[in-house]
Amino acid sequence: MYKFFVKENQIERSKVQIIGEDVNHIKNVLRLQNDDNIQVCNVDTKKTYITKIIETQANSVITEILEECAYTTESNISIHIFQGLPKQEKMEQIIQKATEIGVNDITPIKMERCVVKLDEKSASKKIERWQKIAEVAAKQSKRDKIPTVHSCINLRNLYEILKKYDIVIVAYEEEKEWDIKQVLKEAKENKSKEIAIIVGPEGGIAKEEIDILNTLPNAKTVTLGKRILRTETAPLVLASIIMYEFDEME
Repeated sequence: MYKFFVKENQIERSKVQIIGEDVNHIKNVLRLQNDDNIQVCNVDTKKTYITKIIETQANSVITEILEECAYTTESNISIHIFQGLPKQEKMEQIIQKATEIGVNDITPIKMERCVVKLDEKSASKKIERWQKIAEVAAKQSKRDKIPTVHSCINLRNLYEILKKYDIVIVAYEEEKEWDIKQVLKEAKENKSKEIAIIVGPEGGIAKEEIDILNTLPNAKTVTLGKRILRTETAPLVLASIIMYEFDEME
């Protein structure tokens, strides 16, 4: 069953009004008709409903709520990926796949070894495009929320943001002592629910940046094993491992 996202003001009693690009997708791409069922998720409340199409108009599709879904596709933990800004196609891949895995937030960060440089004008357009990629991936994977792609920030401005997380896992190829198994075992014992992941750009994280991150009491640098992973692979591997270890099927 196909899934679409709406806002609270698009729901009135038992009726849901779908607008925007989804209208064309429903009518001309999927070719859905009256009486066809679709899932509709309220992005404000995270509630998902099974609905029936009852009317198709030029600029909207009206559906009727049949029942509220009793289950959620969202995890019991929250993962936020802080990604050293990579080349464009790699960032798009990270956002798409991280959404499918179940990540809640993604923030690109400017780091010393970043090749890509974003000015204010291009950054705004990038975030808009990346947020759309997250929305499409959320529909495809039947998420109950659309992950938020935040504006790009400087690593040195991360300190206050990272303090709120139960644990901050920093993927660092030079780490020799701590591996991901040890860190996650400790995190589970501490019942961690809010988890941040930091991954460097193509050139990795500079030593000076690691020194800054290591001043955080909740930060742990980890090795991901003997092999060096690409910047677009590392966050997806980390997020998948964390989901496997922490996620509870309900």
